Amino acid sequence: MDWAWIPITIWAAACQTTRTALQKHLKGRLSTNGASFTRFAYGLPLALAYLAATVLATGRPAPAPHAEFLGWMLLGAVAQILATNLLILALTMRNFVVGTAYSKTEAIQAAAFGMVMLGEPVSAGGIAAILIGTVGVLLISLKGSRNLLHDFLWGWRETPALIGIGSGALFAVSAISFRAASLSLDEPFLPRAAATTRAGGGSGPFRLMLGWLLWREPGELRRVAAAWRPGLVVGMASAAGSAGWFTAMAMQVAAYVRMLGMVEMVFTFLVAYLVFRERPARSEIAGVALLLAGILLSLAVRLG
Repeated sequence: MDWAWIPITIWAAACQTTRTALQKHLKGRLSTNGASFTRFAYGLPLALAYLAATVLATGRPAPAPHAEFLGWMLLGAVAQILATNLLILALTMRNFVVGTAYSKTEAIQAAAFGMVMLGEPVSAGGIAAILIGTVGVLLISLKGSRNLLHDFLWGWRETPALIGIGSGALFAVSAISFRAASLSLDEPFLPRAAATTRAGGGSGPFRLMLGWLLWREPGELRRVAAAWRPGLVVGMASAAGSAGWFTAMAMQVAAYVRMLGMVEMVFTFLVAYLVFRERPARSEIAGVALLLAGILLSLAVRLG
Protein backbone atom coordinates (compact mmCIF):
# COMPACT_ATOMS: atom_id res chain seq x y z
CA MET A 1 0.00 0.00 0.00
CA ASP A 2 1.82 3.07 -1.25
CA TRP A 3 -0.37 5.36 0.86
CA ALA A 4 -0.11 3.53 4.21
CA TRP A 5 2.66 5.84 5.42
CA ILE A 6 0.20 8.76 5.41
CA PRO A 7 -2.11 7.76 8.33
CA ILE A 8 0.90 6.33 10.18
CA THR A 9 2.69 9.68 9.94
CA ILE A 10 -0.38 11.61 11.09
CA TRP A 11 -0.63 9.32 14.12
CA ALA A 12 3.06 9.87 14.89
CA ALA A 13 2.63 13.65 14.64
CA ALA A 14 -0.25 13.56 17.12
CA CYS A 15 1.84 11.56 19.59
CA GLN A 16 4.77 13.94 19.16
CA THR A 17 2.55 16.91 19.96
CA THR A 18 1.59 15.26 23.25
CA ARG A 19 5.17 14.31 24.11
CA THR A 20 6.60 17.77 23.44
CA ALA A 21 3.98 19.46 25.60
CA LEU A 22 4.66 17.08 28.49
CA GLN A 23 8.44 17.46 28.20
CA LYS A 24 8.05 21.22 28.39
CA HIS A 25 6.09 20.70 31.62
CA LEU A 26 8.77 18.39 33.00
CA LYS A 27 11.50 20.95 32.29
CA GLY A 28 10.28 22.87 35.32
CA ARG A 29 11.05 19.86 37.55
CA LEU A 30 14.08 18.35 35.80
CA SER A 31 17.25 19.51 34.09
CA THR A 32 17.44 19.63 30.29
CA ASN A 33 19.14 16.22 30.21
CA GLY A 34 16.71 14.80 32.76
CA ALA A 35 13.65 15.94 30.79
CA SER A 36 15.18 14.51 27.63
CA PHE A 37 16.02 11.22 29.36
CA THR A 38 12.39 10.57 30.31
CA ARG A 39 11.39 9.76 26.73
CA PHE A 40 14.06 7.05 26.53
CA ALA A 41 13.81 5.70 30.08
CA TYR A 42 10.04 5.24 30.03
CA GLY A 43 9.68 4.62 26.30
CA LEU A 44 12.24 1.82 25.87
CA PRO A 45 10.18 -0.98 27.52
CA LEU A 46 7.27 -0.16 25.22
CA ALA A 47 9.57 -0.17 22.19
CA LEU A 48 10.85 -3.62 23.15
CA ALA A 49 7.24 -4.81 23.58
CA TYR A 50 6.45 -3.55 20.06
CA LEU A 51 9.41 -5.50 18.67
CA ALA A 52 8.29 -8.64 20.54
CA ALA A 53 4.79 -8.26 19.08
CA THR A 54 6.15 -8.12 15.50
CA VAL A 55 8.30 -11.20 16.18
CA LEU A 56 5.28 -13.11 17.47
CA ALA A 57 3.18 -11.95 14.53
CA THR A 58 5.68 -13.22 11.95
CA GLY A 59 6.96 -16.27 13.81
CA ARG A 60 10.53 -15.32 12.91
CA PRO A 61 13.34 -13.90 15.06
CA ALA A 62 14.19 -10.23 14.84
CA PRO A 63 16.67 -9.27 12.09
CA ALA A 64 20.26 -9.65 13.24
CA PRO A 65 22.10 -6.33 13.59
CA HIS A 66 25.29 -5.85 11.57
CA ALA A 67 28.02 -3.23 11.34
CA GLU A 68 26.20 -0.95 8.88
CA PHE A 69 23.01 -1.05 10.94
CA LEU A 70 24.86 -0.32 14.17
CA GLY A 71 26.76 2.57 12.58
CA TRP A 72 23.59 4.26 11.37
CA MET A 73 21.93 3.62 14.72
CA LEU A 74 24.79 5.25 16.63
CA LEU A 75 24.71 8.32 14.41
CA GLY A 76 20.93 8.56 14.72
CA ALA A 77 20.98 8.12 18.49
CA VAL A 78 23.60 10.82 19.10
CA ALA A 79 21.84 13.23 16.73
CA GLN A 80 18.48 12.57 18.42
CA ILE A 81 19.84 13.23 21.90
CA LEU A 82 21.51 16.47 20.87
CA ALA A 83 18.44 17.60 18.90
CA THR A 84 16.11 16.95 21.84
CA ASN A 85 18.39 18.81 24.23
CA LEU A 86 18.64 21.80 21.90
CA LEU A 87 14.85 21.90 21.49
CA ILE A 88 14.30 21.81 25.25
CA LEU A 89 16.97 24.50 25.66
CA ALA A 90 15.18 26.68 23.11
CA LEU A 91 11.96 26.32 25.11
CA THR A 92 13.67 27.79 28.16
CA MET A 93 15.06 30.90 26.45
CA ARG A 94 13.44 34.32 26.62
CA ASN A 95 12.54 34.40 22.92
CA PHE A 96 11.70 30.69 22.80
CA VAL A 97 9.01 31.28 20.15
CA VAL A 98 11.64 32.10 17.55
CA GLY A 99 13.75 29.11 18.56
CA THR A 100 10.94 26.58 18.33
CA ALA A 101 9.73 28.12 15.06
CA TYR A 102 13.08 27.64 13.37
CA SER A 103 13.36 24.08 14.67
CA LYS A 104 10.53 23.37 12.22
CA THR A 105 12.93 23.77 9.30
CA GLU A 106 13.62 20.06 9.82
CA ALA A 107 11.73 18.96 6.69
CA ILE A 108 13.73 21.05 4.24
CA GLN A 109 16.93 20.03 6.01
CA ALA A 110 15.87 16.36 5.83
CA ALA A 111 15.51 16.75 2.06
CA ALA A 112 19.05 18.11 1.83
CA PHE A 113 20.60 15.51 4.14
CA GLY A 114 18.67 12.72 2.41
CA MET A 115 20.21 13.66 -0.93
CA VAL A 116 23.70 13.89 0.57
CA MET A 117 23.64 10.87 2.89
CA LEU A 118 21.43 8.40 0.99
CA GLY A 119 21.31 9.80 -2.54
CA GLU A 120 17.51 10.10 -2.33
CA PRO A 121 16.49 12.99 -4.58
CA VAL A 122 13.43 15.10 -3.89
CA SER A 123 11.68 16.48 -6.96
CA ALA A 124 11.38 20.20 -7.70
CA GLY A 125 7.69 19.96 -6.83
CA GLY A 126 8.54 18.29 -3.55
CA ILE A 127 11.06 21.00 -2.66
CA ALA A 128 8.48 23.69 -3.50
CA ALA A 129 5.91 21.96 -1.28
CA ILE A 130 8.34 21.73 1.62
CA LEU A 131 9.31 25.40 1.28
CA ILE A 132 5.65 26.48 1.24
CA GLY A 133 4.91 24.33 4.28
CA THR A 134 7.98 25.64 6.13
CA VAL A 135 6.89 29.25 5.59
CA GLY A 136 3.46 28.30 6.92
CA VAL A 137 4.95 26.66 10.02
CA LEU A 138 7.08 29.73 10.71
CA LEU A 139 4.01 31.96 10.54
CA ILE A 140 2.12 29.70 12.95
CA SER A 141 5.03 29.31 15.33
CA LEU A 142 5.75 33.04 15.52
CA LYS A 143 2.31 33.83 16.94
CA GLY A 144 3.75 35.09 20.23
CA SER A 145 6.40 37.21 18.57
CA ARG A 146 6.46 40.91 19.48
CA ASN A 147 7.57 41.87 15.97
CA LEU A 148 6.28 39.25 13.54
CA LEU A 149 7.71 40.73 10.34
CA HIS A 150 11.16 41.29 11.87
CA ASP A 151 11.33 37.81 13.40
CA PHE A 152 10.08 36.20 10.20
CA LEU A 153 12.70 37.93 8.02
CA TRP A 154 15.61 38.31 10.42
CA GLY A 155 14.86 36.11 13.41
CA TRP A 156 17.24 33.43 12.12
CA ARG A 157 20.15 35.61 13.28
CA GLU A 158 19.12 35.41 16.96
CA THR A 159 20.63 32.86 19.33
CA PRO A 160 17.30 31.03 19.99
CA ALA A 161 16.74 30.75 16.22
CA LEU A 162 20.23 29.34 15.63
CA ILE A 163 19.60 26.81 18.38
CA GLY A 164 16.28 25.93 16.74
CA ILE A 165 17.91 25.53 13.32
CA GLY A 166 20.57 23.32 14.90
CA SER A 167 17.86 21.23 16.53
CA GLY A 168 16.05 20.85 13.22
CA ALA A 169 19.28 19.85 11.46
CA LEU A 170 20.05 17.19 14.05
CA PHE A 171 16.49 15.83 13.96
CA ALA A 172 16.87 15.62 10.17
CA VAL A 173 20.17 13.72 10.48
CA SER A 174 18.53 11.42 13.02
CA ALA A 175 15.57 10.72 10.72
CA ILE A 176 17.83 9.97 7.74
CA SER A 177 20.08 7.74 9.86
CA PHE A 178 17.20 5.68 11.24
CA ARG A 179 15.72 5.28 7.76
CA ALA A 180 19.09 4.08 6.50
CA ALA A 181 19.32 1.65 9.43
CA SER A 182 15.88 0.19 8.64
CA LEU A 183 16.69 -0.20 4.95
CA SER A 184 20.03 -1.88 5.73
CA LEU A 185 18.20 -4.79 7.40
CA ASP A 186 16.66 -5.94 4.09
CA GLU A 187 13.56 -6.98 6.05
CA PRO A 188 10.49 -7.50 3.79
CA PHE A 189 8.00 -6.90 6.63
CA LEU A 190 8.58 -3.19 7.12
CA PRO A 191 6.84 -2.86 10.53
CA ARG A 192 9.32 -5.44 11.87
CA ALA A 193 12.27 -3.56 10.40
CA ALA A 194 10.91 -0.38 11.95
CA ALA A 195 10.38 -2.10 15.32
CA THR A 196 13.97 -3.40 15.30
CA THR A 197 15.26 0.08 14.49
CA ARG A 198 13.00 1.66 17.10
CA ALA A 199 14.24 -0.71 19.80
CA GLY A 200 17.84 0.06 18.87
CA GLY A 201 17.02 3.74 18.56
CA GLY A 202 15.72 3.70 22.11
CA SER A 203 18.35 1.50 23.75
CA GLY A 204 21.29 3.44 22.32
CA PRO A 205 20.22 6.87 23.62
CA PHE A 206 19.10 5.26 26.89
CA ARG A 207 22.58 3.86 27.55
CA LEU A 208 24.35 7.02 26.42
CA MET A 209 22.20 9.33 28.53
CA LEU A 210 22.22 7.00 31.53
CA GLY A 211 26.00 6.98 31.46
CA TRP A 212 26.12 10.76 31.14
CA LEU A 213 23.71 11.33 34.03
CA LEU A 214 25.56 8.86 36.26
CA TRP A 215 28.78 10.71 35.49
CA ARG A 216 27.68 14.33 35.46
CA GLU A 217 24.23 14.55 37.12
CA PRO A 218 23.77 11.54 39.42
CA GLY A 219 21.12 13.28 41.52
CA GLU A 220 18.99 13.83 38.42
CA LEU A 221 18.16 10.13 38.16
CA ARG A 222 16.30 10.31 41.48
CA ARG A 223 14.26 13.24 40.19
CA VAL A 224 13.48 11.34 36.97
CA ALA A 225 12.28 8.39 39.06
CA ALA A 226 10.20 10.68 41.28
CA ALA A 227 8.51 12.12 38.18
CA TRP A 228 7.42 8.66 37.03
CA ARG A 229 3.77 9.55 36.45
CA PRO A 230 4.27 12.28 33.82
CA GLY A 231 7.43 10.49 32.70
CA LEU A 232 5.46 7.33 31.93
CA VAL A 233 3.01 9.31 29.81
CA VAL A 234 5.95 10.93 28.00
CA GLY A 235 7.40 7.46 27.42
CA MET A 236 4.11 6.11 26.08
CA ALA A 237 3.67 9.04 23.71
CA SER A 238 7.30 8.79 22.64
CA ALA A 239 7.15 5.04 22.00
CA ALA A 240 3.87 5.26 20.08
CA GLY A 241 5.05 8.23 18.05
CA SER A 242 8.47 6.74 17.32
CA ALA A 243 6.88 3.48 16.19
CA GLY A 244 4.86 5.53 13.72
CA TRP A 245 7.83 7.63 12.54
CA PHE A 246 10.11 4.62 12.07
CA THR A 247 7.46 2.63 10.22
CA ALA A 248 6.58 5.55 7.94
CA MET A 249 10.23 6.29 7.20
CA ALA A 250 10.86 2.65 6.37
CA MET A 251 8.14 3.05 3.73
CA GLN A 252 8.82 6.52 2.39
CA VAL A 253 11.59 9.10 1.83
CA ALA A 254 12.22 10.88 5.13
CA ALA A 255 11.72 14.39 3.72
CA TYR A 256 8.13 13.64 2.70
CA VAL A 257 7.40 11.96 6.03
CA ARG A 258 8.72 14.93 7.97
CA MET A 259 6.81 17.33 5.73
CA LEU A 260 3.51 15.56 6.41
CA GLY A 261 4.52 15.33 10.07
CA MET A 262 4.28 19.10 10.32
CA VAL A 263 0.53 18.56 10.50
CA GLU A 264 1.18 18.59 14.27
CA MET A 265 1.13 22.38 13.95
CA VAL A 266 -2.42 22.18 12.65
CA PHE A 267 -3.35 19.98 15.63
CA THR A 268 -1.89 22.57 18.01
CA PHE A 269 -3.78 25.36 16.24
CA LEU A 270 -7.10 23.47 16.40
CA VAL A 271 -6.69 22.62 20.09
CA ALA A 272 -5.95 26.26 20.93
CA TYR A 273 -9.00 27.43 18.98
CA LEU A 274 -11.57 24.71 19.76
CA VAL A 275 -10.58 23.72 23.31
CA PHE A 276 -9.03 26.85 24.80
CA ARG A 277 -11.08 29.30 22.71
CA GLU A 278 -8.00 31.32 21.78
CA ARG A 279 -8.59 33.84 19.03
CA PRO A 280 -6.23 33.06 16.14
CA ALA A 281 -4.06 35.79 14.71
CA ARG A 282 -4.20 36.53 10.99
CA SER A 283 -0.65 35.27 10.63
CA GLU A 284 -1.72 31.95 12.17
CA ILE A 285 -4.61 31.54 9.75
CA ALA A 286 -2.34 32.36 6.82
CA GLY A 287 0.27 29.94 8.19
CA VAL A 288 -2.23 27.09 8.53
CA ALA A 289 -3.44 27.71 4.97
CA LEU A 290 0.12 27.66 3.61
CA LEU A 291 1.03 24.58 5.63
CA LEU A 292 -2.01 22.65 4.41
CA ALA A 293 -1.24 23.75 0.83
CA GLY A 294 2.32 22.52 1.22
CA ILE A 295 1.18 19.19 2.66
CA LEU A 296 -1.39 18.61 -0.08
CA LEU A 297 1.14 19.56 -2.78
CA SER A 298 3.75 17.20 -1.33
CA LEU A 299 1.21 14.35 -1.25
CA ALA A 300 0.17 15.10 -4.83
CA VAL A 301 3.82 15.09 -5.93
CA ARG A 302 4.63 11.86 -4.14
CA LEU A 303 1.47 9.92 -4.99
CA GLY A 304 0.91 11.39 -8.43
